[in-house]
Amino acid sequence: MSDRPSDRPSDRPSDRPSDRLEPRHRTDPAETSLRDLVRQMSEDSSRLIRSEFKLAQAEMTEKAKGMGAGIGGFSAAGLLAFFGFGVLLAAAVLGLATALPAWLAAVIVGVALIAIAGIAALVARRKVAEASPPVPERTIETVKEDVQEIKERAKS
Repeated sequence: MSDRPSDRPSDRPSDRPSDRLEPRHRTDPAETSLRDLVRQMSEDSSRLIRSEFKLAQAEMTEKAKGMGAGIGGFSAAGLLAFFGFGVLLAAAVLGLATALPAWLAAVIVGVALIAIAGIAALVARRKVAEASPPVPERTIETVKEDVQEIKERAKS
């Protein structure tokens, strides 16, 4: 287990809004002053906001890693296409030119290499699309749940 704070269970934001909204101090409502309620609400709000920021940070990090893999795939596709056009084009054209006219050999080899580069680019595009949009969707959902929970508690 890593020593990073996000790997410790006690530091992970909870997935349930009720866990993030539970007050730390339970007292008899008749004995609680308005000042104490405001202080407690402030503490609970601060904890909730920190928890949501941690969740957003974790989610954005996860999405950035996915986008990085897709971008790396695009880079590999470009590099392969570049060297492919230089080396394989010359070798394949020379090989086919022994049986076909040189111009036809060059066209055949060029089309084949472009098709391979296109396939690699499509695979990389799919990787980037899987990681997009870079929005903390789970965090947005939990914030909506928190707002709903707060509204319900305010009514009671």
